[in-house]
Amino acid sequence: MLKRKICIVTGTRAEYGLLYWLLKEVESDQNLQLQLVVTGSHLSPEFGMTYEQIEKDGFTINERIEMLLSSDTPVGVTKSLGLATIGFAEAFDRLKPDILVVLGDRYEILAAAQAAMIARIPIAHISGGETTEGVIDEAIRHSVTKMSHFHFVGAEEYRRRVIQLGESPDRVFNFGDIGLDNINRLNFMSKSDFEESIGFQLGETNFLVTYHPVSLSSENPQLAVEALFSALDKFRDARVIITKPNADPGSRGILEMIDQYAASQPSRVYACTSLGQIRYLSAMRLSDVVIGNSSSGIVEAPALGKPTVNIGKRQSGRLKASSIIDTGETCEEIYNAINMACSLEFQKVAACTTSVYGVGNTSKLIKDFFSSVDLDNILMKKFYDL
Repeated sequence: MLKRKICIVTGTRAEYGLLYWLLKEVESDQNLQLQLVVTGSHLSPEFGMTYEQIEKDGFTINERIEMLLSSDTPVGVTKSLGLATIGFAEAFDRLKPDILVVLGDRYEILAAAQAAMIARIPIAHISGGETTEGVIDEAIRHSVTKMSHFHFVGAEEYRRRVIQLGESPDRVFNFGDIGLDNINRLNFMSKSDFEESIGFQLGETNFLVTYHPVSLSSENPQLAVEALFSALDKFRDARVIITKPNADPGSRGILEMIDQYAASQPSRVYACTSLGQIRYLSAMRLSDVVIGNSSSGIVEAPALGKPTVNIGKRQSGRLKASSIIDTGETCEEIYNAINMACSLEFQKVAACTTSVYGVGNTSKLIKDFFSSVDLDNILMKKFYDL
């Protein structure tokens, strides 16, 4: 019997971390053949050449699609999107996958979905139905939903939203958020091992910070970063670990600011392009507060019992646990939110928080689905009316 070819696309370090266990599950199934396509910031020296970590983890990369131009302007990003679409079309013609797997809402994923749709390849979309009202990713996510044939969502509210978009209920599955698989399956690093791995000593109070540009905002993202740094400086005894943003419009200015901030306080601030999934989640587990506007503060941090200070509108619309403090982007607002998160009372709240995104084991459930689903006539979709 021919193995069913499952093609999985990754374009960023964060997305790869979420897909890691699904890659392992597909690779180990005797009825499936893993095809891995790597693109985006994985192939960029500026963003850490993180494809090397993928290979170090033992995966074979079947296709590399170069698409990032050295520009984060709207024109540059749009040209990158066009290059990616051409690259995916050529890659899929060579690989001829039975199912394409994409996750989330980035423009690399939109390019992959477009090429697969035209090539008549069934698309499985992970993390549909969510809303991120502050970024263009919102529109991309729902567009990919409409191109897809199977949907694996992180919560029941998101399942209802995908169905509201006209997708048939028998193609929409709430297996929980795939990010929680890492919480259940990774072996976290000890404090000493983590410190040694990054060459930086933690303190009594530790913050993990990630801030991405908000693409739909008319405000200069650098102003928000300045306010964030000013607020962090009010906690002089705290050690700060900063992970740099993805390749999004406006990210390059933030990258320069982070480098300057870390260089000015090397004993107090550590900044890096990519920690990798084990070190990142270990850092989260060792931190007192997760700060910024990353989705990991919404999904993974509550599962680890850590408070999140969620800055600005990037994550507006997502389901949020009781351990998350939403705040504005002024120095005073951020300072007050961090102060609240550090309080003994709120630390207790966070420690008792229950995840709103399931309990994990999502990767195995998705893999089992791929092994058994009937693909005959799957490309024909009817709009499901409520």
